[in-house]
Amino acid sequence: MNLALIVLAAGQGTRMKSSLPKVLHKVAGAPLVSHAIRSADGLETAKQIVVVGHGSEQVETALAAGFPDAQVVLQTERLGTAHAVDQAKDALSEFTGDAIVLYGDTPFIKPDTLRKMLDARKSGADVVILGFDAAAPGKYGRLIVKNDRLLRIVEAKDASKAELAVTLCNSGVVCADSATLFDLIAQVGNENASGEYYLTDIVEIANSVGKSCVAVTCDESETLGINSRPELAKAEAIFQAEKRETAMIEGATLQAPDTVYFSFDTRLGKDVIVEPNVVFAAGVSVEDNANIRAFSHLEDCTIRAGATVGPYARIRPGSDIGEGARIGNFVETKKAIISKGAKVNHLSYVGDAFVGEAANIGAGTVTCNYDGVLKHQTNIGAGAFIGTNSSLVAPVNVGDGAMTAAGSVITVDVPDDALAVARAPQKIHEGFVPRLIKKLKATKAKRDAEKRSEG
Repeated sequence: MNLALIVLAAGQGTRMKSSLPKVLHKVAGAPLVSHAIRSADGLETAKQIVVVGHGSEQVETALAAGFPDAQVVLQTERLGTAHAVDQAKDALSEFTGDAIVLYGDTPFIKPDTLRKMLDARKSGADVVILGFDAAAPGKYGRLIVKNDRLLRIVEAKDASKAELAVTLCNSGVVCADSATLFDLIAQVGNENASGEYYLTDIVEIANSVGKSCVAVTCDESETLGINSRPELAKAEAIFQAEKRETAMIEGATLQAPDTVYFSFDTRLGKDVIVEPNVVFAAGVSVEDNANIRAFSHLEDCTIRAGATVGPYARIRPGSDIGEGARIGNFVETKKAIISKGAKVNHLSYVGDAFVGEAANIGAGTVTCNYDGVLKHQTNIGAGAFIGTNSSLVAPVNVGDGAMTAAGSVITVDVPDDALAVARAPQKIHEGFVPRLIKKLKATKAKRDAEKRSEG
């Protein structure tokens, strides 16, 4: 289907009390505007137009990272929603097909809901409006429907007493043929209580020229708009509750679901066990039968089948933890490939590194990957054994089956099957400790006497 998205993201968001544009505040690790665009996942959009205003450069930069095909257009004056949509007109001048208007501060519209709107278009409706039955309609605009035909949308401030009694409310999401949408907007006036150009007025205008308007409904939770920090927190809670339930339905075990935090793109396989107080930041994929133990933090990494991570582990971007591998207590990895069956069990940092199959990394091992300017690579071979408190000063290679002695500082490549010992020889001074203690006590007694005489 030839489909364009128009995402309105120009609002300042004064109630956020933030220098950051409202649509860049995050839910589940992603900006609100990103969630809005992902509402159309699977719909194969030909165009993505984002209308920006306050903080336009920041919004454009954020979009470039995640949605390089999105086109940004600027709304220099805030004259209402119809005016905002009209800013996309030039960007869609050569586009033919349907357009859907979404909102950058409304993150939970589902792709299936947009499909229902597109199905209504296929069935002959010229304009489709997304509505919802509100538990407390309050200030929402009301959808006035008669005989399955949407007659008009009335803003609460302009509604009569009878219209305010209607509970079917307007989400603001619109679907129409692109050319029709802009033709209708051109006829919108601003004779209302706010003096703004309301997008909602296109329904009455469309009906007046014989076009068909209908309402499609969704659950009220999908239409939640974010305007303040408390609403942002509420949105986060809604997302996490739904994501946790989905994870368990799809075959993962969450031992204490309310303590596990997901990102928007977290993927868990079947029979994954997630212990309490685990945080999944963006970009994490966990394969079948893996175990993520308590108090671990994972970001932009892959955990292969049957691997164990934690407790108290930090898996940083670029890490790939192999099948059946073990990452244990207070271990940090970054840009590290930990191969099948390898073990990094205690108190270690492994960064910019490759660890071969079945290698064992002893407690307190550090790959010294940074020289103050550049990062360097450490390669540890299959079956290698790295002794406790070894420092591997990159760039360095430890061969297959090789060993480093505990406490070694490895600066030179270690061949296959070799033992590397890099520490000062131990010396024994017989009877030294009593002599040292006697000397220290004498020094202390002298200082104490000097203080008494001064006092």
